[in-house]
Amino acid sequence: MNDSFPYEHLSEVRVRYAETDQMGVVYHANYLVWCEIGRTDFIRALGRSYADMEQAGATLAVSDASLRYLGSARYDDRVHVFTRLDDLRSRGMRFAYRIVHADTQRTLVTATTSLIALNAEGKPSRMPADIYEVLMRAQHHVPRTAS
Repeated sequence: MNDSFPYEHLSEVRVRYAETDQMGVVYHANYLVWCEIGRTDFIRALGRSYADMEQAGATLAVSDASLRYLGSARYDDRVHVFTRLDDLRSRGMRFAYRIVHADTQRTLVTATTSLIALNAEGKPSRMPADIYEVLMRAQHHVPRTAS
């Protein structure tokens, strides 16, 4: 991970029954959903929401996702999703995640997602300057609650 972005956001998720298989174990694709929760909470903690970003003309599309499974969560477990901005460029960014069992502190999944900014025509474009500046707050460890 890139230490130039020290801010790490914590989101808590409780495993719902619908997220598990017949044995009560979380289905693997749900960890990616939890990464999205972490990412949206991260951005909100910096003072904006995904809806704000879209209204400003920045649509973010996942261009790459990688997950490493180290353990499993089960129905009704509390899970912590730690999210960091790992890289930021004018047209994209990469987030890094650690998904941890809240009670045992065991790391269940490590993951990264790369996103690109798209314009209204769906073509890669530069992020609006104000959105880029909001994301740069993570470099200076300045989280702020959205109003």
